[in-house]
Amino acid sequence: MNKEEFIREVEKLGIKVTKKNLEQLEIYCEYLLEYNKHTNLTAIKTKEEVYLKHFYDSLTLCKVIDLTKEESLLDIGSGAGFPGMVLKIFFPNLKVYLVDSNNKKTKFLEELKIKLNVNNLEVINNRIEKLYDLFLNKIDIVTARAVTNLTILSELAIPIVKKDKYFIAMKGNATEEINESRYAIKYLNCQIETIDNFELFNNFGHRTIIKIKKIKESERKSIRSYDKIIKKPLQNK
Repeated sequence: MNKEEFIREVEKLGIKVTKKNLEQLEIYCEYLLEYNKHTNLTAIKTKEEVYLKHFYDSLTLCKVIDLTKEESLLDIGSGAGFPGMVLKIFFPNLKVYLVDSNNKKTKFLEELKIKLNVNNLEVINNRIEKLYDLFLNKIDIVTARAVTNLTILSELAIPIVKKDKYFIAMKGNATEEINESRYAIKYLNCQIETIDNFELFNNFGHRTIIKIKKIKESERKSIRSYDKIIKKPLQNK
């Protein structure tokens, strides 16, 4: 995907692409590819792939939500900043938290934050289940791209979401995962509001975005430990 194709496809998502956006993305892309030569952040090696499979793919979250109307976003397992940092570039109104337990990745994100000169963004080197005391029922949009099984991921993410706000999971082909997760999502006082299936530009892969609305606040005492979440996923008996 070249820049002209990127701009055209992003504008189809209802997002205006500014000169500043493009300047920041160029810095991001060049720094990512250079950094990746000595620290493994991504399997992608070319600028065209970065624009398609990282930048554009991250922005497809906007197919299911208008981020201009939200205040906060937390990205679980952000890695090299996808989708959280890309969304921050296009939606400076958001307070963004990039959470990852990998020291090398959060070091990259801290350096990238300075290079891009973005404000109101926090990089957190930790596991999401260690952050409930800080974020319980406080974030408008919690998202995760290509992270673990949806049943497990939902139980980890949903406690952080505000009542009447959203957990948005970004997946590949996820039909089976979605069906298996329905019990857990209902048990966690949420409901699936939207499932958006689509092909990436030029058929470069199937994507599924699952938008889950939280209808009741989470109680700290009801949150299971990480070991229990992993060993005994919530399933209909």
